[in-house]
Amino acid sequence: MKITFLTAGSRGDTQPYIALGLALQKAGHSVRIATFANFKALVESSGLEFYPVQGDVIQVSRSEIGREAMSPDNPLKVMLSFNQLKKLVDNLQQDFYNACIGADAVAYHPGAAIGYFTAQEMKIPAVLATPYAFTPTSDYPSLLFYHLPRLGNIYNSLTHRIQAQIFWSTASQAIREYWQRQFGHPPANFGNPFQRQITRHDPTLISYSEHVFPRPAGWPEHVHITGYWFLDEEAGWQPPQDLLDFLQDGEPPVYVGFGSVGDATMAEQKTRLVIEALKQSGQRGVLATGWNAMTKIINLPESIYMIDSAPHSWLFPRMAAVVHHGGAGTTAAGFRAGVPNIILPFGNDQFAWGLRAFELGVGPRPVPQKRLTVETLAGAITAALQPQVFAAAGTLGEKIRREHGAENAAEIISRCWT
Repeated sequence: MKITFLTAGSRGDTQPYIALGLALQKAGHSVRIATFANFKALVESSGLEFYPVQGDVIQVSRSEIGREAMSPDNPLKVMLSFNQLKKLVDNLQQDFYNACIGADAVAYHPGAAIGYFTAQEMKIPAVLATPYAFTPTSDYPSLLFYHLPRLGNIYNSLTHRIQAQIFWSTASQAIREYWQRQFGHPPANFGNPFQRQITRHDPTLISYSEHVFPRPAGWPEHVHITGYWFLDEEAGWQPPQDLLDFLQDGEPPVYVGFGSVGDATMAEQKTRLVIEALKQSGQRGVLATGWNAMTKIINLPESIYMIDSAPHSWLFPRMAAVVHHGGAGTTAAGFRAGVPNIILPFGNDQFAWGLRAFELGVGPRPVPQKRLTVETLAGAITAALQPQVFAAAGTLGEKIRREHGAENAAEIISRCWT
């Protein structure tokens, strides 16, 4: 069978689908991944078929719209910033639809909701493959509301519906207009698809661990928490010798990196703040510049090593702790590594992952980027390195490493045709 994956976003939005694609390939299926050209080499080096989608996600992340979309700290701001993203999604729909031609099933990120209607049109299974839940539960709020005051069970359930509607509203107009041009009418049964994904033929797969968020008892049978979908070391990647030397020359350092988020105009200031906080907390550091948030500077202290990026699966277990933005993928890697996580959220669901790390005892209370100072970061690092945090992080890491999320998800997808 041939499965097409549709995803739009950062590397963290793409990498889990590669991991799941490899598990499906191992099970005998053919896999195509439709995403931005920025990730062509990543997809193809993994041995999967790449299908190009218009756009440059790095340029988007550095634009005013992109920066605003990555920094909202409450649901209203998320809704307003996602509304601006409508300008960027119009041109994606044709590519997403074309990528599905010839497929036997479509698995889609919530940011590529046209996947559901395309699958219905082609009479093939549609799989909502998502890093966060859209199925309502009264047990806890949705991720966009998770860090806000708790207002009871009815409120909790409502927040999941609001979150689903925020995501749907970003793409709905573009999907409708594309379908009208292509077929002369809107898609059949046009409307928010996320909560329809509750059947064996059209399931929901959520790529986090039940050890992080337990599965609510009232969920439909075919809404699955599979465990994380981890992609391990990139093909051909080797650590630089000077990085190996740095790691061997002292105590395990603290990793600091913010992936694809951040303001490039403030990168040097952020880098110097991080270095000073590491100095105040008495720690060595490995700093990953990423796309925007930090930059390489001259005259680094001997206690600091800078790198563009490195596979988290290799680097994180070698660290004393990891400091990051709280993206779903980076948080997953931090949890699996079994080291303390210090989360400095910029926006969106990052606040939820930071609070959940604190609730699980595997990190200090998150420090929002807007409140970040040398003192708050140094204090968070010191708090993270306490014995009880190490112990809790180690225990959670052991549990997650025993899971086989991508394989579980691949098995569920394989059953969609039966």
